[in-house]
Amino acid sequence: MSPSSRFGTAWLLFAGAVALHVIDEATHDFLSVYNPNAQMIRRRFGVPIPVFTFESWIASLAIGILLLLCLSPLAFRGTRWLRWVAVPLAIVVGIFNACGHVGGSIYYHRFMPGVYSSPVLLLSALFLLYEAGVARAKASASAAGAS
Repeated sequence: MSPSSRFGTAWLLFAGAVALHVIDEATHDFLSVYNPNAQMIRRRFGVPIPVFTFESWIASLAIGILLLLCLSPLAFRGTRWLRWVAVPLAIVVGIFNACGHVGGSIYYHRFMPGVYSSPVLLLSALFLLYEAGVARAKASASAAGAS
């Protein structure tokens, strides 16, 4: 399998993991935990954390997942800028998000909404991060060898 195909596969798996994670959060009432915490942070620290209705939250996440799926043909072509986009996406949306759910579950001594799908999200993010880095390294090595 070529590096572009592996990157495209990692991209699609990540999109699927994000979709699974959103379903997990939605079916376990994520906003009942998120919104009160966001409001407390706003009051205490003055940080403008958004508060969502279910409709706005699910619509924005659905648009994000749809965008990931629409970009997948570019991932299978190995588009360079998409590899760069994949790195912060995997770190923030995948690794930090998954670790936040697991960490919150440990802190509150109960399973938080989204924790069941967090291992899948974490593994897919690590795979995407690896493939984005491997693809960039191989592309750079090929370019240096051609010179």
